Amino acid sequence: MSSNSNVYLKHARYGKDLVRLMRVYKEGNVQHCTELTVRLLLEGDIETSYTKADNSVVVTTDTCKNTCNIVAKRSQNVDNIEVYGQEITTHVLKQYPHLSGAFVDIIKHKWTRLIVDGKPHPHSFVRDGEDVQTTSVHHYRAGNQINITSGLQKLLVLKTTGSAFHGFYRDEYTTLEDTWDRIFSTAVDAKWSFTSKDGAVLRNIDFPAIHAGVRQITCDTFAKDDSASVQATLYLMQQQILARYPSVAEVSYSLPNKHYVGVDMSKFNIDNKGKNMSVYHPQADPSGLITATAARKGAKL
Repeated sequence: MSSNSNVYLKHARYGKDLVRLMRVYKEGNVQHCTELTVRLLLEGDIETSYTKADNSVVVTTDTCKNTCNIVAKRSQNVDNIEVYGQEITTHVLKQYPHLSGAFVDIIKHKWTRLIVDGKPHPHSFVRDGEDVQTTSVHHYRAGNQINITSGLQKLLVLKTTGSAFHGFYRDEYTTLEDTWDRIFSTAVDAKWSFTSKDGAVLRNIDFPAIHAGVRQITCDTFAKDDSASVQATLYLMQQQILARYPSVAEVSYSLPNKHYVGVDMSKFNIDNKGKNMSVYHPQADPSGLITATAARKGAKL
């Protein structure tokens, strides 16, 4: 096959996706478990594998899978996904000098210890929600720079009052009515990145405490705020996270507005409007989508 001199390989990255693993730690009679889904991608001097069919530069995707499992076996930090991710990327860059970057994405699935007879059970767990913790660790050989972005996804929340929406811009296309009391529900997708790019600094950050704190701030603010809009409540969450955690440079939220619409019962001479509204229809779509990123002044990412 003839080559085209006008074509070049602009960028390439490859690896293993959907590596599922469960790590169990044993402390006497008490056991702890962490279930993860991991993606490991590589880049570097791999161009000839694409352009010359030269496999000698390819660290196989099966090797990527094995690396995730072996590092998990040797690590005491699998539950601390940001540190475990750094352990993987550090190994990759040390082991393969022709690679310039290693990129790990981790989803931590939820397992909560069961309470049995009023006490935490030593080795039994329940998945009491679909919300997950996430992290992305991007590690570059140049300058040994590490960029970490962590997250909270699929946290479904709802409150039946304490939310309003009125005073918005109106024109000839506007049909939405003002409301001073409505159901507010969303599936939280939050991400936050860190000010430092230094591995020595990043390894000493209490990442689990930040995960727990972001979740608590999100839930508490959602519940307590007399919400004027999704936008206003979202920004209150961001302000509190940046105030509490100086190691966080910026925080983003994506909040789909899950609508619950009052059922029209007028044909039955039943008043289900305004203050008398008590039966709702969950509306799957279309839905509002509110996003924003808030950053600390002076932070450079």
